[in-house]
Amino acid sequence: MTLTEKTNNHTDNVKLLLIEDSVALARVYQEYLKGIGLDFLHAADGKTGLQHIEEQQPDVILLDLNLPDINGLEILEKLYQTGQPTIVIVITAHGSVDMAVEAMRLGAFDFLQKPFDAERLRVTVRNALEKQNLSNLVKTYQKNFERDKFHGFIGASLTMQAVYHIIESAASSRATVFITGESGTGKEVCAEAIHQEGGRRGAPFIALNCAAIPRDLIESEIFGHVKGAFTGASAERHGAATQADGGTLFLDEIGEMDIDLQSKLLRFVQTGSFQKVGGSKVEKVDVRFICATNRDPLEMVSKGTFREDLFYRLHVIPIHLPALRERAGDVLLIAEYFLQQFSQEENKKFIKFDSQVTDIIGSYPWPGNVREVQNVMRNIVVLHQGEIVTKEMLPSPINTYSPSSVPSSNSDVEQFASVQQHSESGSVQPLWMVEKQAIESAVKLCNGNIPRAAAKLEVSPSTIYRKRQSWGN
Repeated sequence: MTLTEKTNNHTDNVKLLLIEDSVALARVYQEYLKGIGLDFLHAADGKTGLQHIEEQQPDVILLDLNLPDINGLEILEKLYQTGQPTIVIVITAHGSVDMAVEAMRLGAFDFLQKPFDAERLRVTVRNALEKQNLSNLVKTYQKNFERDKFHGFIGASLTMQAVYHIIESAASSRATVFITGESGTGKEVCAEAIHQEGGRRGAPFIALNCAAIPRDLIESEIFGHVKGAFTGASAERHGAATQADGGTLFLDEIGEMDIDLQSKLLRFVQTGSFQKVGGSKVEKVDVRFICATNRDPLEMVSKGTFREDLFYRLHVIPIHLPALRERAGDVLLIAEYFLQQFSQEENKKFIKFDSQVTDIIGSYPWPGNVREVQNVMRNIVVLHQGEIVTKEMLPSPINTYSPSSVPSSNSDVEQFASVQQHSESGSVQPLWMVEKQAIESAVKLCNGNIPRAAAKLEVSPSTIYRKRQSWGN
């Protein structure tokens, strides 16, 4: 027999499964838990309980150990082995210290010995739910801080984590996205990520660079033309709008679009309807719009080079891509990625940078952003041989750059050794504290450059981000 209840205060759809062979006790516990706000499920035997666990995915399980068909500890062990994301509270009238220890070893959250009162059960369940919420938050933070890559992006910095979050949130919407950022920051990568994250991922993604097309041809590129519309139009041609039907149309460098064409684009964005150049037939398509510019759109509006009504129609979800110099050390991750990629493509053996090159890469301002890093890595791999990239292999102007604000490699080692020696001369400290001192010292010595500190500690940058988050830094 199964009891199910949804309380009037239910808001979070929390599911609690009671596996208890006594129907009478099940009704009592159900009454005890009224008002907490959860779905109450009851299984009178272990087999039914396991079925509920598989089908219902309960958040909390109240598990009686003495069941008619399966020992409760066996159910607990199955949950432990499969890593089921649920909180288990063991209840039994046959409690003992040994059983409690075994239940805790198998992952039980708490151990209640019958009989217990309503308040004891309510407090235990509330504590279990709070623990689960905290665990979910920790997993979310860990997921974010461990995410070194996202679609075509590479970077684990907090600024990029924020960008990833906006992309994930905006992807499922039909709202227009307006991407800004310096040249080389990855605006088309961002547009493709939005397309791939959303429900249109199986439909076309059509990108059009408005700055790369002559002004007298861009209208035809967007809307298409009919035969004879202009000199050279020997056949009817579909434009980007038709090609993107059902998918995404990405208009890059939209600030370069002629002001007269902007009025036609505004109508298209508003209605989804357009006419081909030279044609009279109105066509309608279903398109998700994403646009981008490396200029300040509000400055273009104030100067009259960009229509204000078009700007506000397009500027629904803004995403600003930070320059590489603002991304807290992501440059080393990006450089390593491209070094490995190009080495594989060119059948070369490069595997890493020496310490001097690491210092230069981490402190150079990279005015060309990710595109410049990509070009430099390609240059190194194509023109040189070896396993380790040295300063002599760097192209101009980066080969003449002197990171004066960055300590030398020997200085780093000496200072780090001094810190370690100092900590060893004192009393014994907990391992986590020694680890924290080592990591924070390395980050400080590297002027806050976490990927560089990670390289010196021979760990992943995501490990440092995760550790610092757990310490509340």
